[in-house]
Amino acid sequence: MTVRDALNSAIDEEMSADPKVFLMGEEVGEYQGAYKITKGLLEKYGPDRVLDTPITEAGFTGIGVGAAYHGLKPIVEFMTFNFSMQAIDHIINSAAKSNYMSAGQISVPIVFRGPNGAAAGVGAQHSQCYAPWFASCPGLKVLAPYSSEDARGLMKAAIRDPDPVVFLENELLYGESFPVSAEVLDSSFCLPIGKAKIEREGKDVTITAFSKMVGYALKAAEILSKEGISAEVINLRSIRPLDRATINNSVRKTNRLVTVEEGFPQHGIGAEICASVVEDSFEYLDAAIERIAGADVPMPYAANLERLAVPQVEDIVRAAKRTCYRSSSLAATA
Repeated sequence: MTVRDALNSAIDEEMSADPKVFLMGEEVGEYQGAYKITKGLLEKYGPDRVLDTPITEAGFTGIGVGAAYHGLKPIVEFMTFNFSMQAIDHIINSAAKSNYMSAGQISVPIVFRGPNGAAAGVGAQHSQCYAPWFASCPGLKVLAPYSSEDARGLMKAAIRDPDPVVFLENELLYGESFPVSAEVLDSSFCLPIGKAKIEREGKDVTITAFSKMVGYALKAAEILSKEGISAEVINLRSIRPLDRATINNSVRKTNRLVTVEEGFPQHGIGAEICASVVEDSFEYLDAAIERIAGADVPMPYAANLERLAVPQVEDIVRAAKRTCYRSSSLAATA
C-alpha cells in the first residue's frame, strides 16, 4: 500500500464512522487534493464535508479551529506546512492553548495535516521542516509518519484525539509502497500517540529518525551490518509527546547514539533527544553523540547544492562509524 492510499483510506474510514469529521483546504475537493490524498472524498461525502477554500490559510484555519470549539472534528490541509506560517496564530494561540486556558472546558479536536520538510527543487520557501517549531509548544501533539502503517494508524489516532494534532507528512513518501498486514487494513486499527517503533534491532549503536529519514537510517544500518556494526533504528513516529523511554532504553543497550533529521541543526529534534539522553543515560554513553541534520542555510534551489544541504545515507554511515571508533579513513587503510 502506498502512503498516499494509507492516508486516503484512514481519512475515508474516519469520515464514514463519524459525521462530525470534515475536511477543508485548498484544492481538496474538485481537484481531488494537490497530492491526491483526498481523492474521491468530495464525490462520496459532498461539498458540506469536503470544502474547497480560497488561498487564505489564516482564514480557513481560523474557521477550522472555531468549528472544533463547537464540537466538530476538522481536518485542515496545508498544501505545504511552509504555508502554515500564515495561520500559526490560530494553531498556537487558538488551538494549542484553549484547553488549558479554559480549565478543560474547551477541547479542540482538530488535525492540521500536509507535507513538511524538503521535497525536490522547490526552493527555500517550500522546503523547511517545522517539526521543531510545533513540537516546542505545549498543547499540541505532533506526529510524523514514515511507512504506510504509520500513516494509516497515526492518522486515525490524530482524528480521534480530543486535542489539536499537527500531522507532518512527506511529499516524497506519498508514492512509496510498504507492506501492510491484515491488522493494519482493519478499520479499527489505530497506533498510540507518543510511542516510537524499533524498526530494526541492533546492539552497537542507536539511530533515531522520523519521516523520510527513517528510510535513510535503515539503508545506513544495512550498509553498517556488512561492516560488522549492528545498528538499532528507532522510528520516532511521535515528535510530541516524544518516546524518551524507548530512546533511552536503546541507548543503555547500545551505548551510542546518532540522531538524524532533515531540518536545521539548531534547536532541532536531535538536540532535544541529545538533551534527554544526557540527562537520563549519560553514564551509559561510550562515545560522543552524533547529530545529523540539514545544513544551517536556507534550502538551495540548485539540485547539486540541495543534495549537499540535506542528510544522505553516507552521512549516517560515517557518523555511526565514528561513534564506534571506526573512522572511514582507518577502515580504508586497514
